[in-house]
Amino acid sequence: MSTPPSSDELPGRMNIPAGENGSFVVFHRDSHLKYISSLSAKLDKPSSYEGAVTEHLRMSGIYWTYAALSLLVQRPEADKLLGVTSAPSDDRPSIVDWVLKCYVKETGGFGGNLGHDAHILYTLSALQILVMAEYDLKQLPSEDIVNFIVSLQQEDGSFVGDQWGEVDTRFSYCAISALSLLSSLDKINLPKAVEYIASCQNLDGGFGSMKGAESHAGQVFCCVGALSIAKSLHVIKHPDLLGWWLAERQCDSGGLNGRPEKQADVCYSWWILSALSIIGRVDWISGDKLAAFIAKAQDPDDGGIADRPDDMPDIFHTFFGLSGLSLLGKLPSVFRQIDPVYALPVDVVLEQRLSAQIIGNNGKVEDRLSHYEIVERHK
Repeated sequence: MSTPPSSDELPGRMNIPAGENGSFVVFHRDSHLKYISSLSAKLDKPSSYEGAVTEHLRMSGIYWTYAALSLLVQRPEADKLLGVTSAPSDDRPSIVDWVLKCYVKETGGFGGNLGHDAHILYTLSALQILVMAEYDLKQLPSEDIVNFIVSLQQEDGSFVGDQWGEVDTRFSYCAISALSLLSSLDKINLPKAVEYIASCQNLDGGFGSMKGAESHAGQVFCCVGALSIAKSLHVIKHPDLLGWWLAERQCDSGGLNGRPEKQADVCYSWWILSALSIIGRVDWISGDKLAAFIAKAQDPDDGGIADRPDDMPDIFHTFFGLSGLSLLGKLPSVFRQIDPVYALPVDVVLEQRLSAQIIGNNGKVEDRLSHYEIVERHK
């Protein structure tokens, strides 16, 4: 097996196919590296507006940052650039050490920042960061973390995010994904969790945040992703109808929106493409037009990707824009690929021996999904 090229051996700017008649758009890899690498210094400044408004979700912000960088460079380079396992300076701990300090011993979960209460969202982000960093999860108080997640399941199979009781299908995905990372899916009532998720599918084919709630692309990923990990995709009613609802989200601009009559937004490149990948219907949208939309949302000078062209970039949309290009197969093959089920680099999924179920087409699936259980497509 050949050694993957280092960051310096890859071009800073490259053309990627995106458009009809064999046209290309420029991908500004060097600018994105600069943008991502400079984020921590910007956010840590006392006067930083971005730091203040993202203080409560810093755990997820670090996950988006680390995962985005992981799609542009190899693991050792990401570690060096962000200080993942070694402290970058005397006044800043390594990312791994910081994550571990966000563990809330009293409840068993992780908070979004130091001193914050535990929440299922940030517990999953913490585990994702740690597995990307090759941290052995067996060193964690795993039983307490599992008990925290188990305590969030309700009698109807749904999950709340924390002690305050908000129910959302996002939390179902987070719980099921986190327990899979901890090899503890058997600790919850999985059939009941699947039953609840299935009850959240609407007549239009989409899924909502709870039973009876409006269909939304973000919730579709959470529900389909959770069902994939639970190996229960058979409960999706009329996958073709779901695929149609997702494909209908593509706008004239080539971008995707989250609901009917909304503007296209780069982040839905992830939420929709991941779900289409799992149900085997990525070819139901124009990948070239979507790639062109994402490319136009890049900041060619300072780096990063915005929600739509001509807006300011942020790390949330940068990660999901890069993930969208990865799922479309638009990035060079030497780049690490994103997994549509776990939102982790594929090599990390393979290392962790994570399992899931995806829908094939006459037994055929993308190479990145070939290690998963494959079920045949039905309407």
